[in-house]
Amino acid sequence: MSMINDVSQKIIKEVKNVYKTKSEIIEMILASLFAGGHVLLEDVPGTGKTILAKAVSKATGLDFSRIQCTPDLMPQDVTGSSIWRPDQMKFEFRKGPVMSSVVLVDELNRATPRTQSALLECMAENQISVDGNSYILEKPFFVIATENPVESEGTFPLPEAQKDRFMFCLNMGYPDDEDEKSIITAQRAQVHPVENVKTVVTKEQILECIKDALQIYVDDSVLEYILALVKKTREDERINSGISPRGSIALYKAAQAYAAVKGKNFVSPEDVKKLAVPVFRKRLILTTDSLLKGYSSEEIISEFLDEIPIPVFNSHV
Repeated sequence: MSMINDVSQKIIKEVKNVYKTKSEIIEMILASLFAGGHVLLEDVPGTGKTILAKAVSKATGLDFSRIQCTPDLMPQDVTGSSIWRPDQMKFEFRKGPVMSSVVLVDELNRATPRTQSALLECMAENQISVDGNSYILEKPFFVIATENPVESEGTFPLPEAQKDRFMFCLNMGYPDDEDEKSIITAQRAQVHPVENVKTVVTKEQILECIKDALQIYVDDSVLEYILALVKKTREDERINSGISPRGSIALYKAAQAYAAVKGKNFVSPEDVKKLAVPVFRKRLILTTDSLLKGYSSEEIISEFLDEIPIPVFNSHV
């Protein structure tokens, strides 16, 4: 799957001109794009979530739109609405910002549940419904949403069904000293560095990568490894609701695309271990007692990964 790796490396190199951090986060975002998923970037303000999303969209050359969520944002502000045209004596559908290839939904948890639900159909079924009509969203359709997990005033918690539509939930983290030094000095330019990001691949190449990612080989032993992890989440008494089949599929497809991004034509157990936490962390619902005792989804998933033996698998396709 050299094409996926080549395309990924071009994008990563261009994005890292403005997003100074490890390539790992960018690789997972690209894996989600190629696997047909969506990404939730969760971290404190000022860690570069919006910059990263804009840089990825510019490097891929895909149509881009941004939705800034606020409590007064209405569903039609997202999907679009029908406008009466007196000169033509008919209603005309005016597209909303969601009808783009890459959609940045900034501060998703500031939108009301009604508006959040407008995104649910888009992310789950690649279509929108307005005034009784359905409109298919062209592929690729990729949502990058951001939220600030430490602020509660003026926010609305994401429902479990919404969280389950994101393939990855990624924490950005703070940059190291050298990266932060580069970030600060880059601000001496008259325009923001993200404006200088160049398009390095084509839409056709992205679509080809999406098709090729499905062909990545997954050995039965690796699939059994995924299922063993999922079973653990359903049986542990600290967890109120374990991983659903949608979550199993998300990890399977994410591992395929991630392996391709890394230049491999097969999925290894290490790929599964690497992705299990970002794929599953928002999908687990812990019991109230577990939360009071200080357990977190990340800790429990990591514990399961330590307990389940890594399979010996055949990487030959």
